[in-house]
Parts: sequence; C-alpha cells; structure tokens
Amino acid sequence: MDKKDWKWLFWIIFIFIVFYFIPNESGWFNNSIISGINLLNEYAKLHVLTCLVPALFIAGAIGVFIKKDSVLKFLGKDAKKYLSYGVASVSGAILAVCSCTILPLFAGIRKRGAGLGPAITFLFSGPAINIAAIFLTISVLGLQIGLARIISAIALSILVGLTMALIFREKIANGELLMQQEEGKMLSKWAIGGFFALMVGLLIVSGLQIEKQTKNTIMIVMALAVVVLVLIKFSKDIRNSWLNETWNFSKLILPLLFAGVFIAGFIMPLLPKTVITNLVGQNTILGNVVASIFGAFMYFSTLTEIPILQALIAKGMHAGPALALLLAGPSLSLPNMLVVRGVLGNKKTAVYVGLVIIYSTIAGLIFGNII
Repeated sequence: MDKKDWKWLFWIIFIFIVFYFIPNESGWFNNSIISGINLLNEYAKLHVLTCLVPALFIAGAIGVFIKKDSVLKFLGKDAKKYLSYGVASVSGAILAVCSCTILPLFAGIRKRGAGLGPAITFLFSGPAINIAAIFLTISVLGLQIGLARIISAIALSILVGLTMALIFREKIANGELLMQQEEGKMLSKWAIGGFFALMVGLLIVSGLQIEKQTKNTIMIVMALAVVVLVLIKFSKDIRNSWLNETWNFSKLILPLLFAGVFIAGFIMPLLPKTVITNLVGQNTILGNVVASIFGAFMYFSTLTEIPILQALIAKGMHAGPALALLLAGPSLSLPNMLVVRGVLGNKKTAVYVGLVIIYSTIAGLIFGNII
C-alpha cells in the first residue's frame, strides 16, 4: 500500500476504536450517530442530485471550456479591483446554493486562474446573497434584516477577499496555475453559452419555491436538453475531457463534504440550545462571536437558516447576533472548511474562517446598535 492507503487505514482503525470504547450509558452517542446519518440522508435527497451534481458538472466545464483569458480578464489578480471584486461579490446572486454547493464552482474558477481575493469573495458571497434567500429573509424576518443581509454580505465578501489577497500575496503567475487545455476554442460560443445557461438554469430552478411537480418537470426538460446539446455539439474528446475534469473535482470534494455533513449532524444534539439562546439575547461582543462561530461550524441547507433564525429570534435572540449568524452560517460550515482546506491548504483556510467570524461579528454589532 502507498502512503495514501496507509493514511486511510489509520483513520478507519481510529474511528473504529473511538466508536467501540466510547461510553454511551445515556444514549447520547446513539442519538448523535442517528442525527449525523439523518442529516447526511437529508443532504443527499435534497441537494446532491439537484444542486451538487450540476455544480460539479459546471466546475468541470469551467476547467475545460472557459478560456484562461476570460477568467483572468474579470477575476485574475491583475484585473482591475473594482471589476474583479464587484463581479465576484454579486455573481452568486442568481444561484440558490449553500456553502457546500458553491465549492465546485469556487474550485473551478480558482483552477482557471481567478485571483485568491476575487475567488474568496465569490466563495463567501454566493450562498449569502442568492435571490431566493434574500426574498425569504425579507418575507420571514423583515425588511430591515433583509436589507442588512444584502449590504453586509456584499461588503463583507469584498473585505474578506481583499484581506486574504493582502495577507497571502500570490507570487506565482496565474498562467502557472492553470491547465493547458484549450478545448473551448473548438466549440462555438453558442454551444458553450447554451450549455452554461442550461446548467446554471438547473441550479436556479432547483432553488425556486414552486410546485414540486412543475419544478421536477422543468429540471428534467433542461437536463435532457443538456444531454442532447452535449451529444450533438461536443466531440468525443471534449466530452471525455469535461467528464474527467468533473470526476477530478468530485474525488476532491465529495468524500470531505459527506464526512463534514455527518460530523455536523453528529454534534447538533450535543449543542446546549438554551445556553446559546441566553448568550445571544443581547447585542454584545460575546453574543455576536457566539452567533458567528455557531453559524460558521454548523451546516445549513439552502434557506434553512431562515426558519432556524426565526425560532431563535422568537426565543429572544437579538437582531445583531441574528445578522452575524445569517452572514457566517450560509457562507461557512464544517463540510465547507474541509473542502476549502483541500483547495487552499491549512493556513489560508484557517485565516479565511477567522476573517469570516471576525467580520460577521463586527457587522452584527454595528447592525444591532443601529436598529
């Protein structure tokens, strides 16, 4: 066995030992296991087929079909900052994606040459400002917190991206980070544009709050249209390159993602809800920090952060910590951190998580003092 096989074997044995010897007189361990399995099951049913799979195929397509110059023009480290950060901060608005579904798209644009700052801006803002989430926030939680979410998410995404770019100045030229494939030149702009329009359309429709049968019908029609377009317009070599790139992203993302979702579900029953509610009842530094950390490490499916916040606010949660959780929660999660670590490494991931928590805390404090 090679080094990687021994590493996996070590973790399997370690997990077995922990599960075997850990005491469980009160039943909490069984409850946590069931909670982890249920969350993983829910995620698989609600997000894998309709959100994550299209996102992975889009990421693979970005890696193969999008020319390097196109990415570098808008998101490269040498692009004008107002253009690169502006585009990155709002480009996720139409995508109803969570902190996990955004990951393949982030990895795709990063691999094609997007600068660290704009890529991080896109990673943070995408889940936080999607149209469905914004409208539902305004409808359920009120206009004030809805507008605060929009403004804060855009502003914080840019701040986090700029700070990351300032701390980690990239010394490697973008061209050295990119694949050398340029199959995109062999396809017409119409074919590439149609493909991306249909794939992004799948993500948008999956997040719409419409009748289930209607939604499923639209998505099936769009998926069939993608298949027909690929079979007619894409050569065998291009299809293979696209599928290989998609598979590479899947191997990088899926194992860590599923492990992270299970761990998040495992620890949910262990959280002292009454203590958390008491801590975030006032607009204090501690209250906003707790809300930010809680949001950062928990996994929220798309739009689920809103009813959770509605319940916490009804129990006395202050609006400041509520906004802090709204900013950190959708943009981060334990599964998200594990995958980002695989793309950026330990140091950059730790700094990114810290920045999100700090900036979300500050935004919550400001908002709590304004209203």
